[in-house]
This record gives sequence, C-alpha cells and structure tokens, in this order.
Amino acid sequence: MTDLDSIRVFLHLLGVAGWVGGQIVMVGLLPLLRSLGPDVPRIAAVRFARVAWPCFGLAVVTGIWSLFAVEIGNQDTGYLTALLVKLLLVGLSGVAATVHATTRSVALRGATGALGGLAALGALFAGAILVT
Repeated sequence: MTDLDSIRVFLHLLGVAGWVGGQIVMVGLLPLLRSLGPDVPRIAAVRFARVAWPCFGLAVVTGIWSLFAVEIGNQDTGYLTALLVKLLLVGLSGVAATVHATTRSVALRGATGALGGLAALGALFAGAILVT
C-alpha cells in the first residue's frame, strides 16, 4: 500500500543515497580520475555537484517533512538525542562539502572532503538509529 508516508521516506532515502552514496563513489573513482589528467577530478566534481546538491536538498526537505510527521513531543530521550546528533551531522556535512567545493587550498579540500564524508556517514547511521 502506497501512502504519503511511503513517498516521504522513499524521497528521503533517494536524497540520502545520492548524497552519501555519491560521495563514496567519487572517493572510489578519484585515483582513476587523477590518472586521466590534472583537471579531470575537478571536472568530475562539478558534474557530481549537479546531482549531489539537489540530493542533499531533497534529503533536507524530506527530513524536515519527517519532523512534522513524527510527534517529537512523544519521543523518548534516546530518540531526541539521536535526532539532534543527526541534525548536527547533516549540517556539518553540508558545511564541509561547501568549503570543500569552494576552497583553493589542497590541504583544506582534503580535510573538508574527509570530514564531510564522515559526517554524512554518521548522519546516515543516526538515521538508522531513529527507525530501529
């Protein structure tokens, strides 16, 4: 049976899959991209961003929608703690990815890429905690 909640969850998972999964794929492709030329990783990152940022936006919008769908006032402390951690990690992932995409510093790009990816994985894990 398809209902509005199923559509909301599907769209949220689609956004998360594009954001987190896409980062994992890009990390896996990076050695190959570097071997193809010095500008290839940057070009691939620009193309990836055209998919990744809308996915991030979809995940955020459907996440906010989910906050309205669950009665937060009726949730226990463990749920609220996991939710707070998830929200902080989502924010950190977005900020780190923004810095990663805009900095000219190779060191800062590497650090924020790793931080953003780890924060995204952490947010994904916190989301799994929320539904179990």
